[in-house]
Amino acid sequence: MYANFDLLVPEMLDQALGMISKAKAANDFAPLGGGTNLVVEMRAKGVGPATLVSVGQIPSLRGIVIADGTVTIGASTTVSDILRDPRMKKVASALVESADVFAGQMVRNTATVAGNIGCGSPAADLVPPLLVLGARVTLRSESGERTVPLDGYFTGYKTSIRRPDELLTAISWPVPSASSASKFYKLGRRKGDAITMVGVSVFVSLNKGVCETVRIALGAVGPCVMRAKKAEAVLQGQTPNADLIAKAALAASSESTPLDDIRASGQYRKEQVQVLVQRLLTQSLESLS
Repeated sequence: MYANFDLLVPEMLDQALGMISKAKAANDFAPLGGGTNLVVEMRAKGVGPATLVSVGQIPSLRGIVIADGTVTIGASTTVSDILRDPRMKKVASALVESADVFAGQMVRNTATVAGNIGCGSPAADLVPPLLVLGARVTLRSESGERTVPLDGYFTGYKTSIRRPDELLTAISWPVPSASSASKFYKLGRRKGDAITMVGVSVFVSLNKGVCETVRIALGAVGPCVMRAKKAEAVLQGQTPNADLIAKAALAASSESTPLDDIRASGQYRKEQVQVLVQRLLTQSLESLS
């Protein structure tokens, strides 16, 4: 049974921001993109926000632009849009790998990048690769605009620094150098259309054989998607080898704080973090040799 709600459908961004500003006063609203998470949740629980502001049809919020050394994705860009753009493999290979295993085809056609971030799920598939790419999110309201690092955006389980009157309008990151590589792997009960048990993404860039930048992100092993910064520090500024990679993988496992649930035990998840971090770091570095 669906919850009762009012649906507002603005045609332009400024109109949407005005609607959100007015709806904020009631403190019972939510922006709506593809609805693949929010609407399903509302149907399952039979309750939800009194007002939904649909933003999926606003032209300025959809599309992928690569210019001046920066990749910018509009908030309403769908997962399928990522897969259809041939440029994305070069500027965001980990994100493409994530999109390729994201739910099923019908969901990919509708689910938006901002929606996957905004739901705040620790199992959100697009967030780990965006974190390792060094992504920033743009938040806009009637009173102004700010751009903040995705690393630090989440404050806990399904909570973030986004204010009630703000709309996430874009996601951006620097075009990676030719001496860098990124990878993503999703561990689920099956290969397609499954909720993530463990999600791992890594990014490595080398300068004269030394790790110049190392980022490791973990999904579904804590209250929100997280960076494994102690593991990153093991490799940062070092010439990588098998022993250092193994040490970093162990550190990542130690940093994770997974729970037991119906899909897997916390201990199994920690073990798989170690396995997957070691595998993806090895694959990334081998691709640069």
